Amino acid sequence: MDLYNTHDSQDRIRKMEKKCISPEGSRICETDCRGGIPGAMERTNQQIAEKLNLMAELLEIRGENVFKVRAFSRAADTIERYGSPLASLDEQSLASIPDIGKNIARKIREMVETGTFQELEEVKSGIPDSLIELLRLEGVGPKTVSTLWKKLSVQSIDDLEREARNHRIRALRGFGEKKEESFLKAITVYREQSGRMTRFEADEVVDRVRSAFTPGTYEIAGSYRRGKSTVGDIDVVTTEPAYVVNPRLRTIADEVIDEGEKRTSVRLGGKRVDVRFSRPQQFGSMLLYLTGSKAFNIRLREIAISKGYKLNEYGIEDRSTGLLTEYQSEEELFTFLSLDPVVPELREDWGEVERARARSLPVLVREEEIRGDLHVHSSWSDGRLNIAELAGAGEQLGYDYLVCSDHSATLGIAHGLDEIALNKQAHEIELANRSSSCRIIRGIEVDIMADGTLGLPNRVLADLEIVIASVHSGFSQERDIMTRRILSAIENEHVNIIGHPTGRILGRRQPYAIDMDRIIERAKDTGTALECNASPYRLDIDDVHIRQAVLSGVKIAIGTDTHDQSEFRTMKYGVTTCRRGWATSSDVLNTRSLKDLMELVS
Repeated sequence: MDLYNTHDSQDRIRKMEKKCISPEGSRICETDCRGGIPGAMERTNQQIAEKLNLMAELLEIRGENVFKVRAFSRAADTIERYGSPLASLDEQSLASIPDIGKNIARKIREMVETGTFQELEEVKSGIPDSLIELLRLEGVGPKTVSTLWKKLSVQSIDDLEREARNHRIRALRGFGEKKEESFLKAITVYREQSGRMTRFEADEVVDRVRSAFTPGTYEIAGSYRRGKSTVGDIDVVTTEPAYVVNPRLRTIADEVIDEGEKRTSVRLGGKRVDVRFSRPQQFGSMLLYLTGSKAFNIRLREIAISKGYKLNEYGIEDRSTGLLTEYQSEEELFTFLSLDPVVPELREDWGEVERARARSLPVLVREEEIRGDLHVHSSWSDGRLNIAELAGAGEQLGYDYLVCSDHSATLGIAHGLDEIALNKQAHEIELANRSSSCRIIRGIEVDIMADGTLGLPNRVLADLEIVIASVHSGFSQERDIMTRRILSAIENEHVNIIGHPTGRILGRRQPYAIDMDRIIERAKDTGTALECNASPYRLDIDDVHIRQAVLSGVKIAIGTDTHDQSEFRTMKYGVTTCRRGWATSSDVLNTRSLKDLMELVS
């Protein structure tokens, strides 16, 4: 892959694998998982839930009994949120879990042993794979797929695109011109995102590939190292020789694409991993080259040319003598070019080269500086942990505070809180705070309604310590309407943070139409912070808007949007995204002490 001359080559957010292990490795689940089956194959709850959810979707496409469809769907949702691994439970234990029952319990055991279950494979055999792929398109659900299949014989994305462009879909009852346009837009988005991984998915691949290398002999490069929100291929640079690494790669790879002494490409979990073998003397220049970005590398090459040199992955060559100087570290190479070292997150040609020349690069925020999480859900709404467990999790993480920001009652699907529930929750929070070193801050994630009003009255919001306002519906509103809707929330004196401001879901839903210039300008005037939602499926706002906000003096609030213990670990993704947006510790609310934070939001 030539980074000097080429570009860097998923209805609800797909949730991360739920485990009953804390980030520190201690067990936090109260269930002792009795009835376990020794030696059972490791299948995560997420993998099991995905199979059951697929079954529900395929049954709906076929027009099967609605109660059967709902049974599979409810079971999938329960399993996604279940706190301990189901793979270790026997059939009787599984059947005792609400929404599972004997029939689905048998199928779960079958999945644990074989990776699938017979009924699913039988249903799949009667539906084209290309038809199932339509479910990956934003706004396309099983009922829509069923109608398109039965009425227009649409069996693939290409078929859908053809029918939409030929204006045949608008003739269907319940469809129309806008529906055709939305299909075409969804197809474009899907094709652009196809093959790219979220940071969480990329981490899973990286964790697998690390076993092929000796610690200290390699670095992950490419867009992964630069901290981009989505990642294409995984690039690795290593000083270990090919004859040592290649046999290890063969043992872990699903497929060996190409194998050689200079480079080897394999496929892991359906994702490509490219390994470049480097001599130790050339490791720095090779790592710099393969980290990119293309635009950044071009700028460095131009600097080298201006000095009479040629820069490539092997080092810097004197153009007059042909003498090649090799670099073991990136720092040595930066020094030769008269630049301060540029951290990977900034290497996008957004002004960092000029700042490196002027010795004025910012000191970016670090994860060690984070003193709390500003967006957490509890079991009072749709989270897994109760208030005491939240406080305990915060203590384990070494946090000074967590903002308990459950959904407001207007978001009915999330068992939202009304004034009475909030008062009861406040008592529970007070009790937890008496004995915990991690302060639970009373908050809410209040819904921004379609007309710009908030889902709870001001008198209720005024009693809370931190208010996050977020859009959870009406994503298709026109740009000006959506912008004014969020501006109305910003102008509410009780709102401290705008949650996931653009509403994007990576690989699944595009940001809604919104004028971020106006949002940032008004947030500056009111002192309202903008959230960087650290969920690897959101990372919203993105690095570009964080940079814009930082330049305008708008503060960033990093929130993991945690619903489960394991999701606290996604804070690192939010920090990385803020670093890509040039944010320093003073730009991020989470770096403040509890006292300073409360003074700022009061």
